[in-house]
Amino acid sequence: MGNQMSTAPASRLVSVKFDAVGRAHTFLLSDIDFEPTLSPGDAVVVQMGDRRAYGAVARAVLPVAEHEARRPAPPKRVLRRASREDVLRRFRHEQREREVKRMCVLKIRERGLAMKLTKVEQIFDGSKLVFYFTAEGRVDFRELVRELASEFRVRIEMRQIGPRDEAKMIGGYGTCGRPLCCTTWLQSFQPISIKMAKRQNLSLNPSRLSGACGRLKCCLRYELPNAKGEQHAGCAHESGCDRSAGGCGSGCGDGGCGNGGCTDCACGA
Repeated sequence: MGNQMSTAPASRLVSVKFDAVGRAHTFLLSDIDFEPTLSPGDAVVVQMGDRRAYGAVARAVLPVAEHEARRPAPPKRVLRRASREDVLRRFRHEQREREVKRMCVLKIRERGLAMKLTKVEQIFDGSKLVFYFTAEGRVDFRELVRELASEFRVRIEMRQIGPRDEAKMIGGYGTCGRPLCCTTWLQSFQPISIKMAKRQNLSLNPSRLSGACGRLKCCLRYELPNAKGEQHAGCAHESGCDRSAGGCGSGCGDGGCGNGGCTDCACGA
């Protein structure tokens, strides 16, 4: 007898976003019956591992919901509809994040640190401030952390991220006119090389091959020919792109591309 994996019905799943820019995440609805039913835009409190977070219900795309329903029930779940106190707490956190970011940028300039602050996040319970920054190499920010901890009286965590992660946090539009893939559906960054552009006979002009992050565009993987010489239908293909709706323009079924799974496209199968 094969291994059976319990799955959650699509009706018990909901999409939640934590920022205006960013990918929606799937959460399991608790056994509580929400009255009225949760609608896009409703504020909720969710459980993510060992911590809670504040988010807003996003409009779910039917193919995505059906795909998620076939997966094992996710450990992340919606705890409750956000109360007035929750909304006010998040509003105060947003104000504090802006003020902390402004002060931290000034302190970085005063110390001449070779780092660029991207975002400041206040944990929902108020116990920690997380600073996301980019830098070319290692940065000695120990004195900065001590000063910030003394100033704000909370735990300080510094996280160095790459240019692609920075673009994912900030958001924007690609040269195709669509929102960046990393802020909408892309779950992980795959290696991209100039050889991928050469195989597609593209112009090797860096300005045309670079994305908003300054690195090679992630979509260079979408049009790579497979073993049979066929091209997957990516965002630049005349047949259009339906990956934003949870599909895979390369015609993959549940079994992938029929070649041991999807390796050249980004459908995640």
